[in-house]
Amino acid sequence: MTKHAAHRDFVLEPEDNERLANLAGPFDEHLRQIELRLGVEIANRGHVFRVTGDGKAVDATEKLLRALYEDAAGETLDPHRIHLRLGSASLERIAGDDDFAPQEVTVRVKRGTVRGRGANQAKYLHAISQNDINFGVGPAGTGKTFLAVAMAVDALNESRVQRLLLVRPAVEAGEKLGFLPGDLSQKVDPYLRPLYDALYEMLGVEKVAKLLERNVIEIAPLAYMRGRTLNDAFVILDEAQNTTIEQMKMFLTRIGFGSTAVITGDLSQIDLPKHQKSGLRDAIDVLRGVEGISFTFFDARDVVRHPLVARIVRAYDARDGKESQE
Repeated sequence: MTKHAAHRDFVLEPEDNERLANLAGPFDEHLRQIELRLGVEIANRGHVFRVTGDGKAVDATEKLLRALYEDAAGETLDPHRIHLRLGSASLERIAGDDDFAPQEVTVRVKRGTVRGRGANQAKYLHAISQNDINFGVGPAGTGKTFLAVAMAVDALNESRVQRLLLVRPAVEAGEKLGFLPGDLSQKVDPYLRPLYDALYEMLGVEKVAKLLERNVIEIAPLAYMRGRTLNDAFVILDEAQNTTIEQMKMFLTRIGFGSTAVITGDLSQIDLPKHQKSGLRDAIDVLRGVEGISFTFFDARDVVRHPLVARIVRAYDARDGKESQE
């Protein structure tokens, strides 16, 4: 919540319990969605509402709730419509970074509840809930991919998106897809194994298999994304440090209405030819400061694997720092 919280009391009129229930959604999920996106707290007793948060966010929330209450008289609201209304009103970035502390985002999955460990992971989860395009950059073990998959599963379970797309550039270890046995899915599977592991943990193997059969979950090598437009989808581009500049631009311009994209990568593990600039590094240079795009940077302090992993990351960082100075 903001450091200097303000609150606003107002009444939604005319009183209509059906409209109110439509506005709030099942178990108040629409109100919770607005809270996460705008960094406010919404409380109500019947048609009397109180909004608490940053002054600008409070003003915007009141206007949004009044507009949605009007809409609720003639149409059935759902998370997708709320998402579009938030986006069209450009409300995602009302609160400035300097005076804004993210609300805790918790994700309910098969294994229990997933939440950020530490401030940086909490910021990452909140950024994904707020923005349509999100970058998570940092070393292995910081939860970039796992948390992105958790948010994707939550969006699918809450019907905010209709499908999940898992995308990865297949350039690791210098192998070419054509030399691997099997069909396209079997060729790409090894490269997407970390994403599968996270999905299995959150949904269970059987459910993941069923969703894959129905194409609700889709796997795609990055090269096969050209020409597509992705609406109502949650798209994860993993290992983005191995994209070229052209591939990254192509991927980012695939995003359609009602979609969320998370791009994860580790700039210390680039497998591209030495003369080729990473598309992830280029995107950081070009897109920093673009409204609606978030960047979360992780370091060794955010590693949540075995303590030795953090020490290994620090040791390599120190070595690379010395080499760059020579």
